[in-house]
Amino acid sequence: MSEHRLIDWQLYAVHAEKTMTQVMEELIDSLPNIENSHSSSIFNHKAISF
Repeated sequence: MSEHRLIDWQLYAVHAEKTMTQVMEELIDSLPNIENSHSSSIFNHKAISF
């Protein structure tokens, strides 16, 4: 994460009177629910090396 984005995140959290963790949790909770048979195996895939 860039320093600029980290600062934006911190400023947003202060403005919203929330912790950075609360802001991140709300963002994650707002993501669409993926209903896919492959989604349950996402953690079973090996990392891709470049």
